[in-house]
Amino acid sequence: MKAVRSTGDLATMVTVDELDEAPGDGETIAVRSASICSSDILYIGYGLQRILGHEVAGVRSDGTPVVVEAMFGCGDCPACREGRYNLCPTHTDRALGVTIDGGMAEQYRAPADRLIPLPDGLDPKDASIVEPTAVAWHAVRLGGADPGSSVAVVGAGGLGLLAAASARHQGAGQVAIEARHPHQRVAAERLGAQVGTRGTYDIVVEAAGSEESLARCAELVAPGGTVVVLGVHMTPTLPLPWHPMFLREARLIPSLGYCAHPDGHREMEDAAAMLASDPEIVDTIITHRFPIEDAAEAFRVATDKSTQAIRVVLEP
Repeated sequence: MKAVRSTGDLATMVTVDELDEAPGDGETIAVRSASICSSDILYIGYGLQRILGHEVAGVRSDGTPVVVEAMFGCGDCPACREGRYNLCPTHTDRALGVTIDGGMAEQYRAPADRLIPLPDGLDPKDASIVEPTAVAWHAVRLGGADPGSSVAVVGAGGLGLLAAASARHQGAGQVAIEARHPHQRVAAERLGAQVGTRGTYDIVVEAAGSEESLARCAELVAPGGTVVVLGVHMTPTLPLPWHPMFLREARLIPSLGYCAHPDGHREMEDAAAMLASDPEIVDTIITHRFPIEDAAEAFRVATDKSTQAIRVVLEP
């Protein structure tokens, strides 16, 4: 069984290993797609040597197509019982590709209650991007998007583009995005977002993970508005643009993963439904596909900005 393992070295990045059994623990699925996230590159840079992959979709033994909900949680703490398993104090102990092996393999084993059936119209070969879509959907929902709100996204990588799509599908009255590269601007227009910002916005989503983008969000947020931090900031001490935030009495909310609604409905289901209803999103976000045997080339393409990659998918 083939699986993609981090070498812990950014020069070589990954190897394709042969395993005797599927990684993970729980019900076995046949993996149909596993996409490369910038976090995977981060884990390699940390020197971790695990089977990678937290964006995974496949098929159960009975043929049911599913996506893996990668926020496992303990299932028993107050946060998990409320459906906020993204805030479980132990979820980092079960972080796919970090503290446990991920699902970038021909088969993967995951807890049955973390296998989310896919809606009609969404092929499992496309469904690995449900996971990052849920991350973006959660951030926009935290910001309170509704038909009367205006939303700006700073950063037009995969998560930023998915945040713009999520804002549009959550009914935001205006959705704008700041994109650095021409191919990102083309992608944003395909997703129905206005390219470029004008004035201030009720909700500003920081999706680039840099100090500069965070400062830009402070410039764009309207008085009484909200900045939602979707980008990953690993710096122990991060300068925040407090003065403009203070003058506008704006809120700043870090966004972590995804969770469930109070009624138990999961944001992964919301994300999957959006992708099923709007095929243009999949066609825009997934720019490259490779067989698992070519994982080294897939990772090279994913990290080479000249390739104009947005999401690179491996197909076992």
